[in-house]
Amino acid sequence: MRWSQLYVPTLRDDPADAEAASHRLLVRAGFVRQLSAGHYALLPLAVRVRERVSRIVREEMNRIGAQEWAMPTMHPAEIWERSGRLEVMGDEMFHLKDRKGADLVLGMTHEEIFTTFAAQGLASYKQLPQMWYQLHTKFRDEPRPKSGLLRVREFTMKDSYSFDLDEAGLDRSFELHRAAYERIFARLGIPAIGVEASSGSMGGSASVEFMTETAAGEDLVVHCQSCDYAANVEKATSTLAAVVDEPAGTDAPEPFDTPDVRTIEDLARDYDLPGERQVKTLVYLLDGELTLVLLRGDHSLVEQKLTDATGAVEARPAQAEEIRAALGASPGSLGAVGVTELPVVADEALRGRSNMATGANRDGVHVRGVDVARDITVGRWADLREVTAGEPCPNCGKPLSVMNSVEVGHIFKLGYKYSEALDLTVLGPDGKSVMPIMGCYGIGIERGIAAIVEAHHDDKGILWPVSVAPFEVAVVPIGKDDEIKKTAGELYDALREAGVDTVLDDRDERPGVKFSDIELVGIPYRITIGRRGLANGVVEFASRAGGEAEELPLAEAAQRVAALVAEARAAL
Repeated sequence: MRWSQLYVPTLRDDPADAEAASHRLLVRAGFVRQLSAGHYALLPLAVRVRERVSRIVREEMNRIGAQEWAMPTMHPAEIWERSGRLEVMGDEMFHLKDRKGADLVLGMTHEEIFTTFAAQGLASYKQLPQMWYQLHTKFRDEPRPKSGLLRVREFTMKDSYSFDLDEAGLDRSFELHRAAYERIFARLGIPAIGVEASSGSMGGSASVEFMTETAAGEDLVVHCQSCDYAANVEKATSTLAAVVDEPAGTDAPEPFDTPDVRTIEDLARDYDLPGERQVKTLVYLLDGELTLVLLRGDHSLVEQKLTDATGAVEARPAQAEEIRAALGASPGSLGAVGVTELPVVADEALRGRSNMATGANRDGVHVRGVDVARDITVGRWADLREVTAGEPCPNCGKPLSVMNSVEVGHIFKLGYKYSEALDLTVLGPDGKSVMPIMGCYGIGIERGIAAIVEAHHDDKGILWPVSVAPFEVAVVPIGKDDEIKKTAGELYDALREAGVDTVLDDRDERPGVKFSDIELVGIPYRITIGRRGLANGVVEFASRAGGEAEELPLAEAAQRVAALVAEARAAL
């Protein structure tokens, strides 16, 4: 490819609305353009990168014996109703009707659809295990698309599905995918780690997210550097120091006036009651039922932990008027002491606590001397709190760190959820019907591209790993001499014949413009041919990542650069 024929609309300045490094650089370097919020066009350079990412994903999926499909994007809504997820997905799913009035949806994922085809085609245990995958466009009506390709409404996903006879088979399929994902991310140059995660709306018994650290990430990962414990904050735990409470000294909670108290901090400051001695009361609507959620005053709620613990499909904080109608007080004076008409869910950190303080359900009044077991009717205990940096690791006790991350892959043990909902059975070894057990496994392709840029860039632009770069080498003639142009063309042809993906920058531009564009675009290697070097029989070879430049004999340049490229490929 000659640069003069390429469409690479580079920009001198950063786009005003771009905060994430990947968003800023992919726009500036001419890889993507936005059509509307959450919808991006991939320009020719980005298509080349996506093809390379997809090829690596396909190679590793094929390596574990998975078979590729191509599924419809538009699904009958009835199939999603059968699994119960039409309601669960809510407004994030795109809905439409065809000309006959039939309800349709655009696929966010394909568990229901693959299971439907499995039910049509799998008849015997002898056909198991099966692993099927696709690379396909997905749609999600993301309420707050942002950060370029990191959070969008339309994207390509590699999603795969396993069907096994029993849990041992599922464990094998799960571990095959885990290993494949580790190889994929290593080859892509994404520093991803597998972390414990919530299964959320997917359901199932276990899931692992592959997360990569970036300032643009909106997920928090709790990580131990000493023992490699890692979990999404939605799943993470820690070991809290034991708290020894003084006896309450009373047989019942004691009310006291707190006219100016609105927050945990107010009560701690004005009444010498630190957050660890307070019971924080939140009010949530869980599937339409008003519920009290209790935590230690200095702890924060992880909403996903609450929905996981209760099985709620819909969860939201109650409105002030809903709270007052139920409890007779405003937020800031709420408590669960003596409340029996509403369900109460409490965090494990409150179990066994005494001599605590909490709201009295009267504005401007709190109670102290609360014994949780004696005074509060807890219907469900669960781990609800958010782990914070510095707390002891649950495995080794060393301090935990918390890092901003973005999810680049997620694997689930689905269990029997979709098999049951969609009547998937096969004949077992004894001739009786048996239900296959399922797993599912996803990688976002464009998000992976953005994650690569987040991990590989500098102040000059992108630093693509050789494995995914739009071109591996740029040949740059400097000057208008016919001999320079001829030599550049011959070197370009020789590199291509050696299997090196090469671009010839034949534009009529100043050297500085060419060099800046090549650095911005992120081509790993550059060969420069100028009048002085040609006179001495040498060319300049530069590495984008290292920044160093050296002279190579012209006669050996193609062979030596091809060897360097092959070595870089092998390293990934």
